[in-house]
Amino acid sequence: MARTQESAVARWRRDKDRYFESSPDAPVEGPFAGLTYYPEDGAYAVEALLEPFDPPQTVWLTTSAGDAQPYRRYGRATFTLAGRTLQLTLFVPAHLASGEPERFFIPFRDATSGTETYGAGRYLEAGAATGGRVTLDFNYAYHPFCAYSARYRCPLPPAENHLGVPIRAGERLPDAPREG
Repeated sequence: MARTQESAVARWRRDKDRYFESSPDAPVEGPFAGLTYYPEDGAYAVEALLEPFDPPQTVWLTTSAGDAQPYRRYGRATFTLAGRTLQLTLFVPAHLASGEPERFFIPFRDATSGTETYGAGRYLEAGAATGGRVTLDFNYAYHPFCAYSARYRCPLPPAENHLGVPIRAGERLPDAPREG
């Protein structure tokens, strides 16, 4: 019998569930039944054109606790998803503000926020830009820890990262409708 190879997304999800189930630092308390995800879909892994801001600006993102955290507003990613051209701003924590970033932080809201996904929004991370392009794989979109516990203070997506379209990829609420 042929054995299928587990995808990188499936491994990431499995490892995250293991962390939530066994780590004392995990944001969930009590029994853990596993996180819920949309089915993995390659259409949600997109190549984006990255236009760095010159110069990058330091901004303060409001958190779920009502305070603010400093981030460097690095650049704007423009991409096409489901036939629509969309844009998201990529951030870097202010304490990592020197040199070219190896990773970007992308807090965002979309048309699923509050119904199918956590109301405050989700997060996405992306690797370093290559040749003015960056890959955004929404299959890795995840709820911030404040979705599970008030012990955490999480940066909220700024208005510029509110998408008017549904991003049905990545983590979703367990009781959300299963739309395709």
